[in-house]
Amino acid sequence: MILSIESSCDDSSIAITKIENNELIFHKKISQEKEHACYGGVVPELASRLHAIDLPNILEEAKPYLDDLKAVAVTNQPGLSVTLLEGIAMAKTIAITKNIPLLAVHHLKGHIYSLFIEKEEILPLLVLLISGGHTQIIRVESLEKMTILATSIDDSVGESFDKTAKMIGLGYPGGPIIEQLALKGDENAFAFPVPLRNAQLIAFSLSGLKNAVRLAIEALGGAEQLTEQNRCDIAASFQKAVKLHLIQKSKKIFEQENIKDFAVVGGASANLYIRKAYEELCKKFGKKLHTAPLEFCSDNAAMIGRYAVEAYKKELFVDPYEIDVVHTKKRQSGTLL
Repeated sequence: MILSIESSCDDSSIAITKIENNELIFHKKISQEKEHACYGGVVPELASRLHAIDLPNILEEAKPYLDDLKAVAVTNQPGLSVTLLEGIAMAKTIAITKNIPLLAVHHLKGHIYSLFIEKEEILPLLVLLISGGHTQIIRVESLEKMTILATSIDDSVGESFDKTAKMIGLGYPGGPIIEQLALKGDENAFAFPVPLRNAQLIAFSLSGLKNAVRLAIEALGGAEQLTEQNRCDIAASFQKAVKLHLIQKSKKIFEQENIKDFAVVGGASANLYIRKAYEELCKKFGKKLHTAPLEFCSDNAAMIGRYAVEAYKKELFVDPYEIDVVHTKKRQSGTLL
């Protein structure tokens, strides 16, 4: 079995995955959403302190499986440095004291492998990754060959949902709140611009849309003056503009790529409105849509463990005395993930 640890942001999670058949033996996640909600976003130092409490408590629950471990895996990039270090410290300790190999996992590759929890991998694959920190389309040819075809030049999808929720006076995280409000709103009430609509550039950008939302709120007298219907209509109109933007740029990728399997992963992929739009797009282009179970869309150790199973088979081990946080720069289209 492989024990995997995820602490890249505000979710403390540990999983145990069986190597021979990908079975998820143990999985637990403790979310910090309530602790960060009053700040309107994640406070890194607070998140780190909570990881230091929660990870050992989860590990105690996984104790019955520790004697059967063949390796330990941990997220070491990208993410918040102070929170990644908590998971890395635990992983190093386990690897050294039990004398087992250590696997360092790229968080975004983990999201891709959330599709294959307790399943065999399906490759090659086109993937739209939409999360709090990233918006990318990736061509996945193998475990080690993943090419970014399009990426965001500013805000990510998840970040834009969070910021829009904050602007209209709502809580954190904003994604689920916006999606629920949109169900009661008129998506044509506000004519928000679709980003890069007339640009040939295959990339994502949401800062302009976010600014359009801000101006609309100001025109209505500010967040304090918004009625409940105003909030619902803004949420629905904003969500529609995001969908149209994602679909428009994805179409351009679909026209260039012959790969038949397409997936949407990441925290924002739990949005059922966006999922439905991609179901229709894939049907139009003759592609098969894959999505992760809703419980594994946001950050979790099960996806880290599933990637780690494939990395273990290829012996992609790292020195536990040398592993550290990898400070990743923003990656451009055409680069390997």
